Amino acid sequence: MRALVQRVSEAAVSVNNVIAGRIEHGLLVLLGIKHDDSEQQAGYLARKVIGLRIFEDENGKMNRDVREVKGEILIVSQFTLYADTSKGNRPSYSNAAKAERAEPLYESFVKHCRECGVGVSTGVFGAEMQVALVNEGPVTILCETDHLTQFT
Repeated sequence: MRALVQRVSEAAVSVNNVIAGRIEHGLLVLLGIKHDDSEQQAGYLARKVIGLRIFEDENGKMNRDVREVKGEILIVSQFTLYADTSKGNRPSYSNAAKAERAEPLYESFVKHCRECGVGVSTGVFGAEMQVALVNEGPVTILCETDHLTQFT
């Protein structure tokens, strides 16, 4: 499972020109799910994202997490995070989970984030979406569970 996390001053996701989710200060999370990902990985990755200390403290150091700054999270599913570009110029998405497997894990990730006490907005799973954001910093971090063998 992969989460591309961006610290934002605002972000919104629209479907057919209708806003599906919007946040002000917080994190935009683009979430990719691999075919062999699990519920445990969803929980682990949600806690990892929530705990990222990428907001500045009173000394200007990135030392606070999204809860400490009273931020929100916008979560958008993005299967293209598992694009394989190693052969040719047309990406392969064979590592990305099929929708029937990915959607419950996406919903699980969203549920775990909400259980951490953070305001969460979402896109629409599987829809063609337009994402608008203002990246602060810029700060963009890739978190993933692919290299882990157990989850805590």
